[in-house]
Amino acid sequence: MTLSPHPDVICKPVSGGGILLHTRDEVYYGLDPVGLRIWELLQPEIRDVDELCAALAADYPDVSRDTLRTDVLELLENLKNSGLVVAGAAEDVRA
Repeated sequence: MTLSPHPDVICKPVSGGGILLHTRDEVYYGLDPVGLRIWELLQPEIRDVDELCAALAADYPDVSRDTLRTDVLELLENLKNSGLVVAGAAEDVRA
């Protein structure tokens, strides 16, 4: 599964994480520091969940791979349900 940030979403890093804003749908979503790191990794160079988890495992070596994958999938599902990420390439949303 590959995901991309929705092209109408902006991210603002703040103390303790970040805030996502869908500029068209006016949806806000707060991220903790780990959530912000996941968002940063969703940029074009890493979109696949397995690649994302591998990158996070390097950042958080004390977290088991199963826990990491479960947490990543939960966040991505929440972001997808909120319309903040899309399956595939973000460019396809505006096409």
